[in-house]
Amino acid sequence: MINHEKYMRVALEQAKEALSQGEFPVGTVFVHEERVIASGQRAHTRGRLAPVNEIDHAEVLALRNFLAEESEIPMEDIVVYATMEPCLMCFSTMILNGIRNIVYAYEDVMGGGTSLSLQQLKPLYAGMNVHITPHVLREQSLELFQRFFSNPENEYWKDSLLANYTISQ
Repeated sequence: MINHEKYMRVALEQAKEALSQGEFPVGTVFVHEERVIASGQRAHTRGRLAPVNEIDHAEVLALRNFLAEESEIPMEDIVVYATMEPCLMCFSTMILNGIRNIVYAYEDVMGGGTSLSLQQLKPLYAGMNVHITPHVLREQSLELFQRFFSNPENEYWKDSLLANYTISQ
């Protein structure tokens, strides 16, 4: 059995690195057979591309990094670890690429996509069997998001439902 906490700690390191650069603290790692095979961290939540860039999410960047390797690893054998529940864009991007196992730490009350009922969608999605494991090392991830939202220099999602929920935890 996979030690989810072990790999979530690696994702948390990615998130800490993002936070140290003033970015939104989302980190993601892809794991196959007890080995990290790709990683990513949220980018462009500050600077000249912010806040218009909603493409460079940690999960998408990790997926791009994995695909760039031209690996023969079947996507359905990969477990994705993310410090925040994947948004609808990231969730759908991952499952369309064949990922079926997602583990996350902190719930995204504003934009989380993992509770989407695939069975109620069109046939492409309805037959997908995706396994979601929530709240692995939630408190450690929550602390990073609280630090982010408590910093007055950070404008990303400032005063949003997510920010208010996070600060109130």
